[in-house]
Amino acid sequence: MGTRDGDGSDRSGERNAGRGPADRAGAVDGDPTAQAARTGTVCPTDGHDGHDGHDGHDGHDGHDGHDGHDGHDGHDGHDGHDGHDGPSPSAVERATLRLREAVPTEVAPADADPGGPGRSDEPPRYAPAWLRLREPADAAARAHDLLDPLRIRLANLPSRADGLVVHDLGCGTGSMGRWLAPLLDGAQHWVLHDRDPYLLHFAAVGAPRSAADGSRVTVETRRGDLARLTPDALAGAGLVTASALLDVLTAEEVGTLAAACAAAGCPALLTLSVAGRVELAPAHPLDAEITEAFNDHQRRTGLLGPDAVTSAAEAFAAHGATVRAHPSPWRLGPGEAALAEQWLRGWVGAAVEQRPELREPAGRYLEERLAACAAGELRVVVHHTDLLALCRPTGGSS
Repeated sequence: MGTRDGDGSDRSGERNAGRGPADRAGAVDGDPTAQAARTGTVCPTDGHDGHDGHDGHDGHDGHDGHDGHDGHDGHDGHDGHDGHDGPSPSAVERATLRLREAVPTEVAPADADPGGPGRSDEPPRYAPAWLRLREPADAAARAHDLLDPLRIRLANLPSRADGLVVHDLGCGTGSMGRWLAPLLDGAQHWVLHDRDPYLLHFAAVGAPRSAADGSRVTVETRRGDLARLTPDALAGAGLVTASALLDVLTAEEVGTLAAACAAAGCPALLTLSVAGRVELAPAHPLDAEITEAFNDHQRRTGLLGPDAVTSAAEAFAAHGATVRAHPSPWRLGPGEAALAEQWLRGWVGAAVEQRPELREPAGRYLEERLAACAAGELRVVVHHTDLLALCRPTGGSS
């Protein structure tokens, strides 16, 4: 079974609930082949127009979803034209970051192909459908309490003719921009980074057109890897954002991100990182063991998983940034039954992948939980944390 999203809730349920190397949210910049697109005018990446075989906004990123992981719902029609699932990334790209897989329909065998259906050398993608499914819950969960200190910092930045420049890392289908751009005043130019050209296409097409005060919002896309992110890539940035990304990174990658933001002197708003805690009601004797196995799965292959926010806070603080963290839990009830169902499948599937001896009891557990979900009797709280890092402005004080 391939790696899952860190929501395992948190991403964990993104089926990619327990992320392994394969779900790293595709992120970012510095790629010399970066492509650009203005709002509403999508520039094909690698000569491809992003329609072959993409099944709509599943989810990222939120990715956002990067991620967030992020499902814009206006593109369901892209359900796989010609049955082609898109250009295959180069071996160099594959070695850096991988995207989440589609939501599983059952707990896969422990010995299933880690690459999922198809060739094992094809990195899994963030399914747009999953991203679309989780986008409302992501928007409801993000911590509004961090917006006022962010607005104060942004108000003190030097003004630019093209407005605030925002770099959204591992943007997925663009849910972070759809949430944040309308909450900020003033003209904005969003630079959307991801590894997947299809998700970049959807993010550009679904980007918001206006800010809170009606000012213009424009967008461009860049395809590349987070491992190549440099301060130069963030030149001119007024803000860096990401959603459901930190927990699918390594400590080294988080350090690279913190160093780049610090060198650019821009704040970073990094939302929806899994916290490693899940609450289900009614309670079940296996809840704690499934949670522990899932968290272990998230830490496989050096990914930070539930330790991501602590690691990121330390990395940014080491560069002199003021760091604030705030809870941002998903709260899933009968009105979010579809999301809870898919999250459960991914969360339990990751736990079984980590501990194959759980297969039989976990199978029964999943059946019981899904039945309760369908009956409107299940409540789930998937804990996440949002982080705001106020880096020292270059040439000034924090």
